[in-house]
Amino acid sequence: MKTLIVDDEKLALSRLKRLLNEEGVSDIIECNNPIDAIKEVSKQKFDVAFLDISMPTMTGLELANTILEISPQTFIIFQTAYQEHALDAFKSGGVDYLLKPISNESIKNSLEKLEKFIIKETDSTKKVMAKRGNKLYLTNIDEIYYVKADLDEVIIRTKDTDAYLRKKIGDMESLLKGKNFFRIHRSCIVNVDKIKSMQSIEQSKLEISFDGIDEIVTSSKDGAKEFREYLENKTL
Repeated sequence: MKTLIVDDEKLALSRLKRLLNEEGVSDIIECNNPIDAIKEVSKQKFDVAFLDISMPTMTGLELANTILEISPQTFIIFQTAYQEHALDAFKSGGVDYLLKPISNESIKNSLEKLEKFIIKETDSTKKVMAKRGNKLYLTNIDEIYYVKADLDEVIIRTKDTDAYLRKKIGDMESLLKGKNFFRIHRSCIVNVDKIKSMQSIEQSKLEISFDGIDEIVTSSKDGAKEFREYLENKTL
């Protein structure tokens, strides 16, 4: 998850970076003034920007407006020592604000809130934020090969890794509605566009392989029947 953090106080900047690192956010660009931040946003895309509100030459609220003009898909989270700035923060397009001194708990809560905003339409492409070990991944849904249920979470499989998302498989089925995904098993959803081949096995189930990864998933008997009907209807 590409992250920009902006604060004119070096200690505050260092603390925020450390707290984000501890929550799995590692791809971070730091700026100690708004001008440098604007230059960075003009050069590369950021998924989220953490902005201090009280800064010289330009406030974080003004900086947010500039960032959103350049990159409307960037999510903004404000930092402030004054709770009365909260309303202005949300009016300026912020999805959350952090009260200083910032704690691990407040960062964690803010990232959980951010996840709800990320799971939305962005440039006509839905995205999800998942975690593997101590790293967060922001993934386009079109990059997902399959989704598998795992207790109270799901595993998101992409070409390069798999990561965990704290959602039920039914929630993912709703999220993926309108995309070319199909639930082939009560615990598995596949991206039809990533399928390389299918093979019938015992009880008329299907073994499905994918382009780009050396893995196979297996449907249920009912899932295979429904999937064949789905494919037939798509070709009509």
